[in-house]
Amino acid sequence: MALIYPAATRPNARQRAGFLSSIRRNVPLSVGLGILWLAAMVLVAIFADRIRPYGITQMDLTSRLSYPGTMGHLLGTDELGRDVLSRLIQSIRLSLVIAFGATLLSAVFGTALGFAAAQFRGFVEHLVLALADFQAALPFLIMSLAVLAFFGSSMVLLVCLMGFYGWERYARIARGLAISAGAQGYAASVVQLGATPARVYLRHILPNVASTLIVSMTLTFPEIILMESGLSFLGLGVQPPETSLGNMVGFGREYLTRAPWIMLAPALVIMLTTLSISLVGDWLRDKLDPTVR
Repeated sequence: MALIYPAATRPNARQRAGFLSSIRRNVPLSVGLGILWLAAMVLVAIFADRIRPYGITQMDLTSRLSYPGTMGHLLGTDELGRDVLSRLIQSIRLSLVIAFGATLLSAVFGTALGFAAAQFRGFVEHLVLALADFQAALPFLIMSLAVLAFFGSSMVLLVCLMGFYGWERYARIARGLAISAGAQGYAASVVQLGATPARVYLRHILPNVASTLIVSMTLTFPEIILMESGLSFLGLGVQPPETSLGNMVGFGREYLTRAPWIMLAPALVIMLTTLSISLVGDWLRDKLDPTVR
């Protein structure tokens, strides 16, 4: 038997229009476009194998340097006759995986050190702050070039190396927020009830500071994308036959005058992705940080 709901519970056209209007007021147009772009990039990364028209190593020497819009090659081909669109789709997936894994690793590592500094204070706190100052003063790109040149490039090493970028920010933020949470009294109350330090930080302090850490992640994410792109551009990041956005830009620079689409397509994706993440991150900061409301 079908259920019949009262007419008052069904949204009418005016209510739907009001809901859409509230979304437009609360979400600026630039942020909305950024969210749509990031959603599209995530979908491309997830379904890359299904939407990619050709293999990334499939060559057609009779169609070398074909112009965008050529039959069967929407974005043209490169110097070896490989489809630029197929390689771009795979590059989006690989660059996002590296950036997401490195950002998550950096956030976990930095937050753990920040909580350790807030818990033990004294020598541990001074040690963590000294390491954070050293990391902030260290030219990370030069260090990355040295490590990759010495040990060689691999996906695991690249993600781990990128994961050490920006951890000092999370450590400082987590330490300051944890000390502030302890001063508010609710953490001390939980300790008096017999909770272990791990439970206090994971179940009580971390949820209260997660919004600030998430905003910091949105600010670090585009920086890691640019860092990986720079390393791949210099030939020390992602190695063939795999491809990333920076890798495509690096190979396309040699054909910038004859076939600019090889370089411009991934460069445009890098610019739009980092810009979208920055816009969404600033908007989230304004929404989640009570001090700016």
